[in-house]
Amino acid sequence: MSTNTISPVFLSILTESLHLNTCQVSNTIQLLQDGATIPFVSRYRKELTGELDEVQIEAIKEQYDKLLETEKRKETILKTIEELGKLTPELKNRIDASWNATELEDIYLPFKPKRRTRAEIARENGLEPLAKIIMKQNADKLDYLVKSFVKDKISSMDEALNGASDIIAEWINESEKARHVIRRIFTYEAFITSKIIKGKEEDAQKYRDYFDMSEKLSKCSSHRLLAMRRGESEGFLKVSISPDEDKCIEKLVAIFVKADNASGDLVYNAIKDAYKRLLKPSIENEFASASKLKADTEAIRVFAENLRQLLLAPPLGEKRVLGIDPGFRTGCKVVCLDAQGNLLHNETIYPHPPQSEYAKSSRSIQKMVEAYNIQAIAIGNGTAGRETENFIQNIRYDRKVQVFVVSENGASIYSASKIAREEFPNYDVTVRGAISIGRRLMDPLAELVKIDPKSIGVGQYQHDVDQTLLKNALDQTIENAVNKVGVNLNTSSRHLLTYISGLGPQLAQNIVDYRSENGSFKNRKQLLKVPKMGNKTFEQCAGFLRIPDGENPLDNSAVHPESYPIVEKMAKDLKTDISQLIRNKELIQKIDLKSYVTENIGLPTLKDILLELEKPGRDPRSNVKVLEFDHNIKKIEDLVLGMEVPGIITNITNFGAFVDIGIKENGLVHISQMADRYISNPAEVVSLHQHVKVRVLEIDLNRKRVQLKLI
Repeated sequence: MSTNTISPVFLSILTESLHLNTCQVSNTIQLLQDGATIPFVSRYRKELTGELDEVQIEAIKEQYDKLLETEKRKETILKTIEELGKLTPELKNRIDASWNATELEDIYLPFKPKRRTRAEIARENGLEPLAKIIMKQNADKLDYLVKSFVKDKISSMDEALNGASDIIAEWINESEKARHVIRRIFTYEAFITSKIIKGKEEDAQKYRDYFDMSEKLSKCSSHRLLAMRRGESEGFLKVSISPDEDKCIEKLVAIFVKADNASGDLVYNAIKDAYKRLLKPSIENEFASASKLKADTEAIRVFAENLRQLLLAPPLGEKRVLGIDPGFRTGCKVVCLDAQGNLLHNETIYPHPPQSEYAKSSRSIQKMVEAYNIQAIAIGNGTAGRETENFIQNIRYDRKVQVFVVSENGASIYSASKIAREEFPNYDVTVRGAISIGRRLMDPLAELVKIDPKSIGVGQYQHDVDQTLLKNALDQTIENAVNKVGVNLNTSSRHLLTYISGLGPQLAQNIVDYRSENGSFKNRKQLLKVPKMGNKTFEQCAGFLRIPDGENPLDNSAVHPESYPIVEKMAKDLKTDISQLIRNKELIQKIDLKSYVTENIGLPTLKDILLELEKPGRDPRSNVKVLEFDHNIKKIEDLVLGMEVPGIITNITNFGAFVDIGIKENGLVHISQMADRYISNPAEVVSLHQHVKVRVLEIDLNRKRVQLKLI
């Protein structure tokens, strides 16, 4: 593929930094520029990318976009310096050759338009020549020289020297060498310090670990840094980043002080002023921004990975489900759903105090299970969840009914949302919440895409990180997960279809509208009749949309329509048809892939086709499992030190994992209590929704905290 539109410099930088070859990078960028999505490229263009996965393709895209931003910044810098008449060939070459954003800003700093600084005022008063004389440090006696500058707005020798010193301080601040030296000290030796603001101690108790804390910035974990910055933004903490001041000044003296005389003394004083007033605040801001961005990026990575695992959680599948949103005083909202998640019936029962209608509620559940052929029961894990689970487990049914406890994080957000109102305009938020709980058991992916990911409860300081970066990362995570699984074209909601490669909100709505007007899709080709569905969009989305029981059995697989002719040829060569070939392992094993390699389709795609023929439309998600909590534990007071209990991982952070052990409070397994070896990342050991066994290490009844150990 042509690489004429991609800068050779960009290609060189990307291949080196990502350890990929030129073809992989150039072809990937070209595909993305042509409008291909990341899921499409990773799944259906493996020959062009060298089988890169979504993470690698996303890395290429991110770094390429950053290079484009840097290129625009360089254009602005060059234009500004040129307009000042100060752009020399050497300077232009330096700027052209640099792709380091920090280095570019250092080069640009002396030319950058400024507000009216002390140094600028001194220049206006004619003191720059004096500053140059002092900076040379040749003159032992300055009195005679300085007197000649006492005129106009300069009324004294001290005023002249102060103005000249201000100019020298600005030169030192704008010196690339000085900034590089101080930046290096900050990198390796700076400490981040957090102190409580006097008088705020009582209101800031949740930040008490940070009332007087100091540690090397390079060692500060993302969650601690974000906690400090949150405390700072809420007005409780004062946070600073600083290396050893004496060492910084000593390094600057070595650069700028050339003589042991009066001029040298003035330069020394200007260095101290430059460092405290200009250099340190500037570099501190740099490191505050950079460390915050690093912490944000790490927190977003953790959140995105948790979200990915949550979206790909095992589905129960198309079963008839009874969903319960538990409650005490207001009762338990109960809904009955058919195998497609449609609402059949709803009512409220009161099995708990103060009403305690235990027998009546039991009969109601029995009748609903029988009348609606219920196969599984989903119970929200919020208030009264454990009590409701015990109640449900003690009822006798006329059939085998599986009982699951389901996370209800975000269910209340969904139930009050516009999406829920559109779906169920005639029902209140409590009924919608119970429906969401039931549907989450059937298909977590289809239900969770309707909720703002920040409300799902698997993040780490998600409200403190850069919201644009967070949204981009989470949107991409959802898109990758939805396309990895694939969706039923005839039953998927508009919200689920929105995330399919190439679609988006408008086309998703058009598909739903077309379905309503014309009935179910019989084949993928019908998609081309949907308004605004062009050939390019069809190419991007078709392979991820499934049609069970369609006219062509391949339409219920991940085989792309562009590859149908090859499958037809395979079947023909085996003297059979596609319907006979699918799932026929004996026949499939007879296929010699090398016979079907073409200019555009190679072995990677052909291998994928064979896997799909063996198990068409296979769901990459595992099967759902029931977790039984310890029936003797219902509240934190029931815990005993050393007790070993079953639990389920509900959230993973950099410092550990939270575990639901059947009480209101989730326990924490600190990273140090996860294995008998050193681990740097909890994800090495645990995954979201993993069933685990833990030992109780510490119980803090006052703070309602439980410390656990993985066993």
